[in-house]
Order: sequence, then C-alpha cells, then structure tokens
Amino acid sequence: MFNKFKDSKGNFKGSLCNDVKGILSLYEATHHSLKGEDILDEALVFTTTHLESVASQLSGPLAAQVTHALKQPIRKGLQRLEARHYFSLYEEDASHDKVLLKFAKLDFNLLQKVHQKELSDIASWWKDLDFSRKLPFIRDRVVECYFWILGVYFEPQYCFARRMLTKVISMTSVIDDIYDVYGTIEELDLFTEAIERWDMSATDKLPEYMKMSYQALLDVYTEMEQNLGEEKSYRVQYAIEAMKNQVRAYHHEAKWFHQKYIPTMDEYMPLALVTSAYSMLATTSLVGMGELVTKDSFEWLFSDPKMVTASAVVCRLMDDIVSHKFEQKRGHVASAVECYMTQHGVTEEEAVHELRKQVTDAWKDINKECLYPTEVPMPILMRVLNLARVIDVVYKDEDGYTHAGIVLKDFVASLMVDPVPL
Repeated sequence: MFNKFKDSKGNFKGSLCNDVKGILSLYEATHHSLKGEDILDEALVFTTTHLESVASQLSGPLAAQVTHALKQPIRKGLQRLEARHYFSLYEEDASHDKVLLKFAKLDFNLLQKVHQKELSDIASWWKDLDFSRKLPFIRDRVVECYFWILGVYFEPQYCFARRMLTKVISMTSVIDDIYDVYGTIEELDLFTEAIERWDMSATDKLPEYMKMSYQALLDVYTEMEQNLGEEKSYRVQYAIEAMKNQVRAYHHEAKWFHQKYIPTMDEYMPLALVTSAYSMLATTSLVGMGELVTKDSFEWLFSDPKMVTASAVVCRLMDDIVSHKFEQKRGHVASAVECYMTQHGVTEEEAVHELRKQVTDAWKDINKECLYPTEVPMPILMRVLNLARVIDVVYKDEDGYTHAGIVLKDFVASLMVDPVPL
C-alpha cells in the first residue's frame, strides 16, 4: 500500500512534503505499526524528519497540531488529554461545527464535575489515613494516582472501578516506598509473610508503621468485596492474588539491593515486570467493570498474555530510563540501565538506546494484540493499552510521578481543575 509513495530508488517521494496534513496523518499512522513492517518504520523516520523541519515555518492550528504530535502521538496519548488539547485546534478551524463543538465542551465539563467529586471523596479517604504525617517517608501522591487511573478509564460508568483502582495504586505506592526506602530487610521479611496470610491477626510482629499500612490495604479490598456482593467476590480474590505477587517481587528486589547484587537482564526483567505493578493494576482494573468481565477474563490475565507483558515492558523500561540516576542516589536495586551496562559492558547512552528499542518493539506487540483481539473483549484490552499510554505521558522525559509538581501539574489542572471555556 505504501510503496506507491516511493520513487524508483525506494525513497519516499519528495513531492509528499508539499502536503503537511497528509504527512502528519502518515506520521500518526506509523505509530500503529507491527513488527516486520519495515516500510512503516521508514515512514516514521521520513515524516518525523520532515515535520521537524517545517514546524517552525507553519502558523495557526496546523503549527500547534504538528508541534503537539511530534511530542505526543495520538496512539500513545491519553484520550481525555488529547480531547482537551483538540478543542482549541478545532475551534480555530474555519469549517468547525459550532453546535458540535459546544456540545463536546459541555460534555467534557459535565464529566469533569463527576471526576472532581470522585477525587474529593478519594482525597477525604487519604486524609483520614493521615499517612503524610504518620509515614513521612512516602510519596504523597493521591491526586497523581487518580490522574493515572483517569488515564485507564475516564467514562462515567467506571466510577466504582476508578475509585477502587485509585485506592489500590495509592496503597501500592506506599508499599513500594516501604520496600524501597524505609523498611529493614528483617521488617520486610515479616511484612511479606503477613501479606501472604492476608489476615489482621498476622500483624502481631510488625512495627507500627507497617501495621497501619497493612490495615489500610486490607480495608480497600474489603470495601471492594462489600460493594461487589457475593456473586462477584471471586474478582477480589484474583485482585488479592495479584497484590501478593506484587509484594513477593518487591521483597525479592529488596533482597537483591541489600545483597548489592546486580542481576543479568534475564534475571532482572521477569521480576521487574511484576514490580512495574502493571499486571496487578490490569487485574484490579477489571474488578469493577461490570458484566463484561468473567472468570475467563482473569484467567487470561494470569496466563501472562503478550498484551500485558508488553504494557509492563513499556512501563518498566521507560521508568528505569528516566529515573535510574535519582533512584541510585537514594539507594535502589539496579535498574535495567545498570543491569544492561554491566552485562554487556556498554555505556549508559548505548544501554538507553537499546532499551528504547525494546520499548518500541513492545508497542508493536500492543498494536498487534489490539488489531487481532480474540481471547477477551476489546474494552478489557483497552485498560491494558491505556496503562501503557499513561506511562508514555508520565515518564516520557522524566519521572513524572516522583517529580509530579514539575511534570503533571498542567495535565492535572486541565483534566481536574479548569473547565473548558464555552
């Protein structure tokens, strides 16, 4: 199909460059490529080079559209953020439909009110826990956690699912900081054992800060179960098992850190894909999704499907690439960057280049799984796709979660604070 755009020497025709909108459309299309589609890889290089060269010469909405696309392709962007960005571009288009535009703005603002109420309720829950005072070593990021989950699903019918998944990711962040930053290896042994038992009677030997974290975690899953009822309580059991897997992996990494062990990439990646939390979050994202989800959906997730693995690869490697220097300074298990450098005897720059290639390949796996969905319905795959999209937005240039005030401030404001002007 794309060969018709090439000349006799196999290069893309120079005449294509006269159509900037066409080049932009081709650029966006290349982000849906699969492995082996070399012509789309060539098209990405060609369109990126051309758009970068003409961006400064453009004006009006097209200039803004090109600049934004080069930074954030639609395929990897958050749907709600992309919609918010597009309002101003569409409004500047002389041919825009005024009624459609007004309706879209009203719809956006009405749903924003729903999201604001949800965030208010979650913030109250977080404030009552008082972790920012009781656990001063943790990252206090409940608003950013809600933003993360808003990227997974923003639709009004997923209100309960959003609330529970936000609480789970908030507690996961607390537990991550306990394992990474604060807990001694002896304390972490006890906490891991308590998680395996999943019962408040297991906390007798835990220090006080761990007891309150453990209680808060179990309370979240109890709330899930109470809201779902007996018929769907099996979903919570899958979510609990996913959290146990998460904590086991945190514990294993903590032992590596205390032993000052630098694993090979073959040792590191299987564990690091679990500690990315994306398998656990994907599992928990289904708990509140309604009748579409069945036991088969959870069994699919627990079979390590390529879609979930690819999303976790995107998460783990993008996180490691931008955060490894900060993490090593504060004390952290070796990241993919250090593991790759040590194993292959290469520079940091060479390691990062290779890991970015692996991220690109993982996106191609995601694209393939979305193109040929067979085992589970598309709305379930969308949760996994959206998890990968969140990572691309939050970790594109730096660790936007740890340094949220720098990276996410404007994103949070545009989705949860400022309505679209009518």
